[in-house]
Amino acid sequence: MALEIERKFLVVGQFKEFATSSERISQGYISSNPERSVRVRIKGDSAFLTIKGVTNSYGMSRYEWEKSISLEEASELIKLCEPGLIDKIRYFVPFNGVIFEVDEFKGENQGLLMAEVELSDEQQRVELPSWIGDEVTGDIRYYNSSLVKNPYSKW
Repeated sequence: MALEIERKFLVVGQFKEFATSSERISQGYISSNPERSVRVRIKGDSAFLTIKGVTNSYGMSRYEWEKSISLEEASELIKLCEPGLIDKIRYFVPFNGVIFEVDEFKGENQGLLMAEVELSDEQQRVELPSWIGDEVTGDIRYYNSSLVKNPYSKW
């Protein structure tokens, strides 16, 4: 199992002009339990089943297992998901040697812009671009599995 280490930030400025690519993502949760979430994700012509473990006390690291599945399997599994789906466009924005993944949420989470950056270890220092706002790493309100249950538009 791989260890996922990432930091999350709100986005407060213009970033799209720096993006090198983007993709539409839709996803649902078979289980949104924070100790072991099970996600079904469709990205363009690809689909994945992902299991994530509990996040550490800093909210930066957790175990993640991901398996590529067919679009047909994903479409069937989406029917088993808890109510609510995440719909977003993900932009890939390189900055000083790292890639920021900026999610522009749609649907009930419209208006939320959030950036993630994956790290090689928790002590890795990252220079932040000017369009990055407050850090929300570890704030469970901003977990996609939480946004399904309590969408941004209802805060």
